[in-house]
Amino acid sequence: MSDRTKYHITHKDGDWNVRREGADRPARTFDNKSDAVDYGRDIAKHQEKGQLIIHKKDGTIQTEHTYKKDPYPPKG
Repeated sequence: MSDRTKYHITHKDGDWNVRREGADRPARTFDNKSDAVDYGRDIAKHQEKGQLIIHKKDGTIQTEHTYKKDPYPPKG
């Protein structure tokens, strides 16, 4: 299990949501994806170990970004 704080950008009911993984409600909702990504990137960067997972409209993962203490190259 990762100790990284993860935020997901997802689409639901015509809105783009920024939600911390495990939260019941979105941290914030936006009309367009680019604003949601900008906000999600900002809050993920301010975590000790942050990760932003951006989903496509269909729910599949488009891309992931890790911030601070990135484990690359991975051990092993």
